[in-house]
Amino acid sequence: MYSKKVIQHFTKPHNQGKMKNPDGIGMVGNPVCGDIMKIYIKVKKNTKKKKEIIRDIKFETLGCAAAISTSSMITDLAKGKTLDEAIKITRADVSESLGGLPPIKMHCSNLAADGLKKAIENYRNKK
Repeated sequence: MYSKKVIQHFTKPHNQGKMKNPDGIGMVGNPVCGDIMKIYIKVKKNTKKKKEIIRDIKFETLGCAAAISTSSMITDLAKGKTLDEAIKITRADVSESLGGLPPIKMHCSNLAADGLKKAIENYRNKK
């Protein structure tokens, strides 16, 4: 049912945990299945290139294996990217990077991409 990569990210998630003093927080949830995600970002400003880069990212997720795996994967995909690059990460990018998800679990990749976008928007709205 799940790819090897989904199982790896579920059993040994990357960047899991709460972040102290994040620059942005994105919280999303799906009332149908009960999955809840919180994505935290720390942003580094590169004044020479006038870019803002995600220097650190963490997540807290309460949910199924797919929800935890997509949370872990979105952190891998976004870390080190500029905010403009990271906000363009799609649910398809998340799913493909995990080797695919069962159709019934695709909403989990939506949550991860949406959570990242909300964290970036939260950061930008504070400025």
